[in-house]
Amino acid sequence: MIIFPAIDLFQKKAVRLYKGRYEDMTVYSENPPEIALDFKKKGASYVHIVDLEGAKYGTTPNFETVKSIKEQSGLFCEVGGGVRSEETVKKYISVGIDRVILGTAAVQNEDFLISCVKNYGDKIAVGADIKDGFVAVKGWTENSDIPVFDFFEKMQNIGVKTVICTDISKDGAMQGANYELYKSLSEKFSVDLTASGGVSSMEDVKKLAALGIYGAIIGKAYYTKAIDLSEAVKFSECLQKE
Repeated sequence: MIIFPAIDLFQKKAVRLYKGRYEDMTVYSENPPEIALDFKKKGASYVHIVDLEGAKYGTTPNFETVKSIKEQSGLFCEVGGGVRSEETVKKYISVGIDRVILGTAAVQNEDFLISCVKNYGDKIAVGADIKDGFVAVKGWTENSDIPVFDFFEKMQNIGVKTVICTDISKDGAMQGANYELYKSLSEKFSVDLTASGGVSSMEDVKKLAALGIYGAIIGKAYYTKAIDLSEAVKFSECLQKE
């Protein structure tokens, strides 16, 4: 299982939301590339980046910050938030971003998603943000009428390789991950599943790893030091060697 430490961006700063609420935001750093360098120092090879402003407004206001994170850290960077056109996908890939995550666009514009998967293959991932069993859109501010299992089936049929699933009710709450959801999804579908939301202890990391899923995102637990990132990365590397 791959560990993806996370950087959420808002006004060029690294922040965290509580349960997806923009009005409940904590700023952790005004220099996000420095955080990525710390991830690297602690052994991480990957970073998960979300442009929260982009997710809400469908733009890329933090593009230069994302570019700087990639240039300074050299880590494998996956980026989501506001990616609603092929032009934006190209823009990110052109500066070395390794994987671009489609969220709202994957839900609302199936033709766009199919085109991106066809043209960019495994450089495209889909973000499935779940609220009350349904997929949420527009930076978690609106719910769609699509049940999570129906959405995953459609993604698998389209040929999406990687799906990042966030349980919004768990995100930033430091109350553990939704193991039952991830267990059910991993048993039912063959996509590479990354779990996000509520990963707040090494016990959570170990439980998720036991499900055999592709990855786990560590967000707030890194910033509050609830999880030692070095320990989590070493644990995942040992699993991969077995």
